[in-house]
Amino acid sequence: MSAEEKETGALPRHVAIIMDGNGRWAKQRGLPRTAGHKEGLSSAKKIIAKAAELGIKYVTLYTFSTENWKRAQEETGFLMGLIKGHLRAEFQFYKDNKIKIDHAGDLSGLPEDVQTEIINAKKDTEHFTGTTCILAINYGSRDEIVRGIKKLIKSNVNPEQITEEMISKSLDNPQVPDVDLMIRTGGEERLSNFLLWQCAYAEFIFTDTLWPDYTEEEFTQDIYKFQKRNRRFGGVPDQKK
Repeated sequence: MSAEEKETGALPRHVAIIMDGNGRWAKQRGLPRTAGHKEGLSSAKKIIAKAAELGIKYVTLYTFSTENWKRAQEETGFLMGLIKGHLRAEFQFYKDNKIKIDHAGDLSGLPEDVQTEIINAKKDTEHFTGTTCILAINYGSRDEIVRGIKKLIKSNVNPEQITEEMISKSLDNPQVPDVDLMIRTGGEERLSNFLLWQCAYAEFIFTDTLWPDYTEEEFTQDIYKFQKRNRRFGGVPDQKK
């Protein structure tokens, strides 16, 4: 992205990505679905590095949903192993790019060894000041909202005093601003239970590109498209009285 393009409009503070298309990418090449997930991990690293280079503060990656447990045990087991191995092996990548790791989702529902790796990755990178990469693992937005409401109930808050702000603060990462830009690869045009609350006023970009083929150049162009959007948040800008 050129300096001229960056000046076109403000960068999104928070980009969320539904990384769709790994399985189809593998099928097109006569490979097992696991090969697509492995290639998808390489794409994720490239996009996070580019986000860090551009100065985007938060990126949330839809890594493994609460519904993904319905897939074949072989595939879910491979994905858990891929997540665990990546978190363990990529510290130098995080350090080089000043990337801070965080997590969204129900941590308690993950295998203990995966929980440990997530906790360790968060601790090891907590002092990095670049892009925060939030890995949505065992994540479902409805589940997140339900867990948040349970927190409020346990705090004995008066139902009449509940506000949008209180609900936002009860969610997994209350310190993270709402999503500015949601990108979904793979040709589908739906949210799939991802950050429903946080996407209330997000801009959306859908691309037919399968996730393993999604490049830094296409990501940069998507950011440029966002910068040219006119975000009104329900109002009418520049309305003359």
